[in-house]
Amino acid sequence: MNALIDILASAGLWAAVLRIATPLILGTLGALLSERSGVLNLGIEGIMTLGAMIGWLAVYNGADLWTGVLIAALGGAVFGFLHSVLTVTLGLSQHVSGLGVTLFASSFAYYVFRLMVPVAGTPPTIEPFKSIDIPGLSSLPFLGPAFFTQTAPTYVAIVLAVVLAYLISRTPVGLAIRMTGENPHAAEAQGINPMAIRYGAVIAGSALMGVGGAFLTLSAFNSFFPTMVQGRGWICIALVVFASWRPERALFGALLFAFFDAFQLRLQTVLSGVVPYQIFLMIPYLLSIAALAAMARRARVPQALMQPYRRGER
Repeated sequence: MNALIDILASAGLWAAVLRIATPLILGTLGALLSERSGVLNLGIEGIMTLGAMIGWLAVYNGADLWTGVLIAALGGAVFGFLHSVLTVTLGLSQHVSGLGVTLFASSFAYYVFRLMVPVAGTPPTIEPFKSIDIPGLSSLPFLGPAFFTQTAPTYVAIVLAVVLAYLISRTPVGLAIRMTGENPHAAEAQGINPMAIRYGAVIAGSALMGVGGAFLTLSAFNSFFPTMVQGRGWICIALVVFASWRPERALFGALLFAFFDAFQLRLQTVLSGVVPYQIFLMIPYLLSIAALAAMARRARVPQALMQPYRRGER
């Protein structure tokens, strides 16, 4: 029991929670924005992999870190545009298109990586984002090292969650996105172009997904390997449901999953040799499934989600 209390009282645990949550926050916000407009984007896993690779590759070839982030966003936006063409313009299955985008983006990322980077026993590295000590806050006991010594993309992700929550609930653009996701024909009757809204939401959401992937190579780590996303995209899809399609709850859900993950990593060191490590690896996913099952009962799905829109049809 004392060991558990020591883990929970460790500033390192809570610092790790924010670090682990960052790509989940960005990916979940991207998926949420797309789904609020009525388009399911299952391409998130591949888009995050692509963002991780091209962001890292840009920096590896001499670009600065923020340029790498921008390039990752642009790469995500390109695949978001592809998904939009298939689902919004052509009205194809959003499930099939999303899975196709994941396979295409992941394979393309690995192909380009092998084409551009010489095969070596040790992957080449870059100089990633450094932690930022916020004056007056980073020196606070416990709170400082836990919450105010993160890298810049982590702070950006939290700010984006707040901005997106305000955008969706308090602005005319957010109202247009919500109307399109609920009833695109009613939105059309109010002079809104549902197809343009869906295109914009999917492309912007995919750009956020790409940035979420870039965080892994430009901040959390300093190199790229093809399996580094490790299912985070699928976790983001589940977190959107957990959050009931609300950005503020998405932020909480990402932090909750990150807490489970960071906690199990430290628990392994305490109970090493007593409990198989595979049990610890299962803990975040089991607890997330339980939380998802509890929240999904009350979740209100956007009524036009996964429904193709045809102008003038009802």
